[in-house]
Amino acid sequence: MVLVYLVIGFFVLILLASAIKILQEYERGVVFRLGRLVGVRGPGLVIIVPLIDRLLRVSLRVVTLDVPAQDVITKDNVSIKVNAVVYFRVINADKAIIEIEDFLYATSQIAQTTLRSVLGEIELDDLLTKREKINQRLQQIIDKATDPWGIKVSTVEVKHIDLPTEMQRAIARQAEAERDRRAKVIHAEGELQASEKLTAAAKTLSREPISVTLRYLQTLSDIATENNSTTLFPIPIDLFKPIIEAFEKKK
Repeated sequence: MVLVYLVIGFFVLILLASAIKILQEYERGVVFRLGRLVGVRGPGLVIIVPLIDRLLRVSLRVVTLDVPAQDVITKDNVSIKVNAVVYFRVINADKAIIEIEDFLYATSQIAQTTLRSVLGEIELDDLLTKREKINQRLQQIIDKATDPWGIKVSTVEVKHIDLPTEMQRAIARQAEAERDRRAKVIHAEGELQASEKLTAAAKTLSREPISVTLRYLQTLSDIATENNSTTLFPIPIDLFKPIIEAFEKKK
């Protein structure tokens, strides 16, 4: 008889233990009673009816979902591989259990298909330069698709774009050509500014002929300081102008 009581007591303890559930702060428990949803419980101590109620735990923490590399053909017919990362969390635990069989797998699949479809409508240059806008568009589409499941997608980031080798070479050549173009433009702008300054200086010197002579003498002084054994320099015609005028008067 004592053994029977011990067995009964043991089963009672098991039932009591199965009736008590402890949920963490980031967890919620979806309770079903005979297959029917009766509510969402937690966090903390939750008591259910043994053998009648069933509790499913759902985490409300942010999930980091790595989207594997996808083969994508861009709008300008370039084949690339792109992977991404999706950050989402469950905001309605009951919907995440009732509306979808496996919300993690479903979110991963919708992220993969959305990544291929969206990037397939974008040219390669825009994909490389407008990453932030593309991330926002991906986030909006995936969030809208997963909203009926009680899931909120907060961020989608394109991680890596794997370009073909020949495309990498083409981009490198394009970047080099762009750098050469900028260098030539800067050089041309410098020549233009220098010519404008020289023109202004010539106009100033033309108003005072003596200033040309003074500038010439200054140039000779600079050449003399170089310690050259032989110095060749042109003689401006203005130095001979008085002599030429005097010779013409004698005629």
